[in-house]
Amino acid sequence: MSGVSERQVDLNSHQPFQETEVGKIPGNWKHDRLDKFWNVIDCKHITAEFKTIGWPLASIREVQSRFVDLNEANLTTEQFYHQLIGGGRKPLPGDLIFSRNATVGEVACVADWHPPFAMGQDVCLLRRIDPNASTVFMQALVSSSIVRKQLENIMVGSTFRRVNIKQIKSFVVPMPPAAEQEAIASALGDADALIESLEQLLAKKRLIKQGAMQELLSGEWPTKAFGDLFQFSGGYSASRDDLGANGHLYLHYGDIHGSDRTFVDVETDSGEIPRINIPLSEVSPSSILEHGDVVFVDASEDVDGTNKHVVIDNPRGQPFISGLHTIVAKRKSNEIDRRYMRYCFQTPEIKEQFRFYAVGTKVSGVSKTIIAKIVLPVPSPDEQFEIAATLDAMEQDIELIIERVAKARQLKQAMMQQLLRGRIRLV
Repeated sequence: MSGVSERQVDLNSHQPFQETEVGKIPGNWKHDRLDKFWNVIDCKHITAEFKTIGWPLASIREVQSRFVDLNEANLTTEQFYHQLIGGGRKPLPGDLIFSRNATVGEVACVADWHPPFAMGQDVCLLRRIDPNASTVFMQALVSSSIVRKQLENIMVGSTFRRVNIKQIKSFVVPMPPAAEQEAIASALGDADALIESLEQLLAKKRLIKQGAMQELLSGEWPTKAFGDLFQFSGGYSASRDDLGANGHLYLHYGDIHGSDRTFVDVETDSGEIPRINIPLSEVSPSSILEHGDVVFVDASEDVDGTNKHVVIDNPRGQPFISGLHTIVAKRKSNEIDRRYMRYCFQTPEIKEQFRFYAVGTKVSGVSKTIIAKIVLPVPSPDEQFEIAATLDAMEQDIELIIERVAKARQLKQAMMQQLLRGRIRLV
């Protein structure tokens, strides 16, 4: 990352800046429509036949990361493959595959290690006209606010998020000389390498924690039904439209589904929790969340999400209302340690019971009566404390790495803002 400061030079040593449609850029940079610098080639509009063995197809799902990801790509026949790559549509190393529907603007690189594949639907191919142009630079440019703002302007008022080939070709982009593109690409490559190394470390730490949980939570302990340990109640019914920045904290079931965490710390998370402006007298006391309560969702779009939950850390007793489609579990005693509850509902055995009891077709659901039947192993208080302390230490380590990943991404975004507009020069 230090390479940026080592390579950058004084802006005053370059030509004056010029005003363009994308803002001020260095005087020796070009600016024009995207198709003046890169060819934009649409996918073939034919419906391929899918097979269990065959040639990979890259559609929207495959272009959500830095490189095209074919691990779960649909496969087609050799006949359809050759039809789809006709007319210069065969993806080559150095090309970019651009999503033009749904996840509009996501762009992934084709590398020399990719097997032969074809474009599926809803994507297009970007291919450099100048063989010396940098693919990494263009990928960063397309992902930057320079192009994103143009995309958003195109889609203002549209019901569906999509752009066509004509609109993609018309993006106005700044274009430095090839040598400067490479220098910018190198600096951003350093940033990507740091992010990827941190993400790999994060994945490793999570796997270690998962293994530790399976080991620590698999003892031979007495079991009790949830109904013997908790008193269950429902939440206060309100829609997302009723929520805002004022009033009492409100736990929306969608925020439970959308979180990877199994607890809410009111002290540190209150700024991110929505609020509802109603008198507490309108809310049942059983729907007001206290320190050590557990909140389960009562519905999920998939059966694996039926055991989504959060443990409430609210030592000061701030008014916190559990919302629609939630089930509040309040402990009948201190037999289950509050910190231990962050982990004990995540075991394969507990998840399997939720899956077994879940009902529904399009939406899987659980009720207070069903949750009360689920059986939980209950270690001694000392064992619960030791298990929670061990896993807490691992979780804190993971949280620190998550923060480092977030900071690395922020730094890369800041670098892109400066480098892609020529505010910092590397050659």
